[in-house]
Amino acid sequence: MNSLLIGKKAPHFKASAVTKGKVNHNFSLDLFSGKYVIFFFYPLDFTFVCPTELHAFQERLGEFESRGAEVVGCSVDSPYCHLAWVNTPKSKGGIEGVTYPLVSDLNKTVARDYHVLNEESGIAFRGLFLIDKEGIIRHQLVNDLPLGRSVDEALRLLDALIFHEKNGEVCPANWKKGDKSMKPTQEGLSSYFG
Repeated sequence: MNSLLIGKKAPHFKASAVTKGKVNHNFSLDLFSGKYVIFFFYPLDFTFVCPTELHAFQERLGEFESRGAEVVGCSVDSPYCHLAWVNTPKSKGGIEGVTYPLVSDLNKTVARDYHVLNEESGIAFRGLFLIDKEGIIRHQLVNDLPLGRSVDEALRLLDALIFHEKNGEVCPANWKKGDKSMKPTQEGLSSYFG
C-alpha cells in the first residue's frame, strides 16, 4: 500500500465527532469545504502525550482560524469517550476547554484510509495532514507514538501554502512568514542565494 497521500483528494468519511461538548453523528470534513483543514490523528484519549498536543492546538486555535483554517482531531475512541475526556479537567489529564472537533474512528476506517493505522496495536500513529481549500492533501507528517508534534511547524506550513497560492513563489528551507521566497526557476534560486 502506498502511504503517500500528497496531491490526492483527502479520503472522505462520515463519522461521529465531539465539538464544543456536543456529539454530532453526521460529521464530515465536507463541512469545511472552501477552508484549509489541519486534520490530525492521535493514539488514544486519556493517555499522556496526546493531551499536550490537543491543548497546544487549542491554545493556538485562533491563529489557525485567522488564516481560514479549521483544526480537527481524530482517534479510535468512541464519541462518548471523547466527551468524557473533554469534560475532564486539565489538572486530571483531561482536555477540558478543547473546542475543535474530535472525530470518533471506532471502526478504524478513517485511520486506515489515511494510512496511519498501526494494525498491530489497533491505534493510529500521530499523523497530521494539511488539506487545502479544494480538499487536496498538501502536506502529511506521521510520527511514531512517543513523538509529539510541533504546532509551530503546522502553522509555518499553513503560512507557506497560503503564501505559495497567493504569490506563486516557493518557500525555501526554514521559511517563515515575512522571509524571502523565490521564483521556482534556476534564476530564482540564483537570486535567492545572491
